[in-house]
Amino acid sequence: MSMNPVKGFPKDFYWGGAVAANQCEGAWQEGGKGWCVADINRYRGDLPPEKRSNKDLSSKDIAFAMTDTEGVYPKRRGIDFYHTYKEDLKLLAGTGMNMFRTSINWARIFPKGDESEPNEAGLKFYDDLIDEIIKNGMEPLITISHYEMPLHLTTAYTGWYSREVIDFFVRYAEVLFKRYQNKVRYWIMANQINLIAFETFNHLGIACDKVDDLDKANYQGVHNMMVASARATAVARKINADFHIGVMVLDDIGYPASCKPEDVLAAYRRNQMEYFFSDVLLRGKYPGYALRFFDERNICIEFGEHDAEDLKNTADFLALSYYYTLVRDVESAKTRRGGHDNPYISASGWGWGIDPIGLRTKLNMFWDRYEVPIVIAECGLGAVDKLEADGKIHDPYRIDFFRSHIEQVKEAVIDGVKVIAFCPWGPIDIVSCSSSEMEKRYGFIYVDIDNHGKGSGKRILKDSYFWYKQVVESNGEHLTFGGGGG
Repeated sequence: MSMNPVKGFPKDFYWGGAVAANQCEGAWQEGGKGWCVADINRYRGDLPPEKRSNKDLSSKDIAFAMTDTEGVYPKRRGIDFYHTYKEDLKLLAGTGMNMFRTSINWARIFPKGDESEPNEAGLKFYDDLIDEIIKNGMEPLITISHYEMPLHLTTAYTGWYSREVIDFFVRYAEVLFKRYQNKVRYWIMANQINLIAFETFNHLGIACDKVDDLDKANYQGVHNMMVASARATAVARKINADFHIGVMVLDDIGYPASCKPEDVLAAYRRNQMEYFFSDVLLRGKYPGYALRFFDERNICIEFGEHDAEDLKNTADFLALSYYYTLVRDVESAKTRRGGHDNPYISASGWGWGIDPIGLRTKLNMFWDRYEVPIVIAECGLGAVDKLEADGKIHDPYRIDFFRSHIEQVKEAVIDGVKVIAFCPWGPIDIVSCSSSEMEKRYGFIYVDIDNHGKGSGKRILKDSYFWYKQVVESNGEHLTFGGGGG
C-alpha cells in the first residue's frame, strides 16, 4: 500500500454532463411513447418561480392537463433532443467530456407501464442514442427512473404507493439490463430518491386525492421504490456481474442554525432522514432513527414478506446531486421543506445558496459514512443568459460557479474521498425540472428556445463551453478561463 497522498484528480476521472429524457427529448407522442408524468407539467409564468413546481397534483389536475389545448407544457417538446441528439452529442463531445448521463423514459419502453412486452420502437431509439454516446467517446451513465413514470400507473393504480408497481419496475429494468448489458456499465436506479417533498407527484406518481394522508403515502411509496431498486439490483447482477449500480440522492444535509444544543440536535435528526434513503440502499436495512421517526409520526410502513431480504441487495456507488445548502433550527427542521438561507454565502437568481466549500464537506461526510465511490451526478447554476450583440453568450458567473466547486472537489479527492466523476447538470440548455421553463439555463451550450417554446432552436457555444474544454483537457488542473473561442 502506498502512503503517498493523492495530489489531484486520478487519470481515469470522468468529466461528464447530465440531462434527463423528459427535459430534453420532446417527441412526446412519437415512437409509440405513452403519457408520462412529466407530460402534464405545465409552465406557469403567472406564478413566481418558487411556486411553479408541479408538486402535488390531483386526479382532476391530471384529467385537465390531458385535455388542455391552451396551456404550455414545455417538457412535451424539450429541446427536440429526440431528433437532434447526434448533433448535440457531437457538440458536447467537443468539450472532451468522457461521460454522459441521461435517462430512459419509462413510457417509451412500456407506454402504460403494466404491459407484458416492451415497445420495440422505444428500445430502438435508445439503441441508437447509446451507440452515439459511445461513438463520441463518452461512457453512458443511465438513469432508469427520472420523473418519467407512465401516467397510466398513476391513474389506473396509485403510482409508487401501489405495490404492483414494484413488479412493473423490475420488469422494465430487466429489459434494459438485458438489452444494454454490453453497452452500459453504470446505472442509477432512481433520480434523487430522497426528493419526496419537492417533486412529490413527478417522483412518486401519487395523485394527492387518491390517498388519505399524502405524507404517509409518500413514505410508503418510496419504500416500495427502494424495494424495487434492490430487487432490480439483484436481477442486474445475474445479467452482468460487472454492472455498477448506484443509489442517487440530492444533498439536503443542512447546517445547524446555531451552536445551541437544541438546534444542533434538530438539524442532526433532520439530516438523518436525508441519509435514510442511502442508508437503506447502501447498508441494506432500516436504521433505528428512521423507525423512531415513523413511530413518532404514526407512520406505518407496510413491508411485504420478502422486502427485508430484498433490501440486502445493496448498491455499489453513491450518486450525488449538489446545488445549494440551507441552515435549520428547531422549527424549520420539523418539515421536509423547511430551511433558512445561510447569511454567510451568496445566492443564485433562484435563491439557491452557493456553497462550494459545502460540497467538499458533504463529500467527506458521505465518504466517511459509506466508503463507496461517489459520482457527482448533478451540479450547476441556473441563470438567465443574454445573447450579446456579438452573437455570443458571455457567462463568467457560470465559470466562477464551476471553478469554485471543482476546486473543492479536488480538495475532497486529496482528502481521500473516492470521487470518480463530475457531471454538470444540463451541459446543454434544457427545460427546468421544477419550474418547467427554459429561462433558467444551466448549459455550456445555449439553445434558442424560450419559455413558450418559441425560437430557432439554434445551438450557440457559451464562454463556459470553452472553459470546460480547458478543464477537461487539463484533468481539472487549469481552472482560470483563458478566453472565448468559436
